[in-house]
Amino acid sequence: MMRIITANTNGIRAAARKRFFDWLPTQDADVVCIQETKAQVHQLEDAVFHPEGMHCYYHDAQKKGYSGVALYCKHKPDAVIMGMGNEEFDSEGRYIEAQFGNLSVISLYMPSGSAKEERQQVKYRCMDFFMQKMLEMKASGRDYIIAGDWNIAHKEEDLRNWKGNLKNSGFLPKERAWLDALFDEVGFVDAFREIEQEEHTYTWWSYRGQAYNNNTGWRIDYQILSPSLKGTVLSSSVYKTERFSDHAPLIIDYNGEVSSK
Repeated sequence: MMRIITANTNGIRAAARKRFFDWLPTQDADVVCIQETKAQVHQLEDAVFHPEGMHCYYHDAQKKGYSGVALYCKHKPDAVIMGMGNEEFDSEGRYIEAQFGNLSVISLYMPSGSAKEERQQVKYRCMDFFMQKMLEMKASGRDYIIAGDWNIAHKEEDLRNWKGNLKNSGFLPKERAWLDALFDEVGFVDAFREIEQEEHTYTWWSYRGQAYNNNTGWRIDYQILSPSLKGTVLSSSVYKTERFSDHAPLIIDYNGEVSSK
């Protein structure tokens, strides 16, 4: 069995203060994918950001206090790739990939378009580029787990107030159709939906109002699998016992193992 966790920490130093790194060892994960570190590597020299028994890799944004992704790996990867191969998005620290034999595990942070229309256009450009990259992934013969904050709720059951968000970034028709194509045409797999889930299970809640207490959430954090890994999901859960950020960790167990060459 292998366990993969994805967590948007909304600032890894803030998550540390909320005891994220006390919780992490209890999970015995093979790979932990983190988004929104909001820190440069030189700001993460404290041992807490390099958990014992894990190989840690950070890919920062050029802009300080912004974006950033990381991978914590129980097994040392054969290779680590920083960036998806596009300067516009790689300068924002949105992609890091660890390779173990024929398996790649990726931490992905898709842009948000909620701030202004200009950022929505950045998001669309990233979606277009990344769709081509995922077509290449499918054709490569490798197994892929792409875990992270995709900033899109796919279907009506993936957010509580879907009627009120039909014109908002994260639930726009073009964004949802992009995921339709990824799953239905290209054949990638939404690992969370491989297992029957309780209704109203989300991974992100706005800090505004009482969204978390009322469970007015969105499911925008995914683990998406190459078609070759369909049928390997054993269990999935969203951890809500403690709150480390505005996102909750998504934990998925697979039939398989992480092993280097």
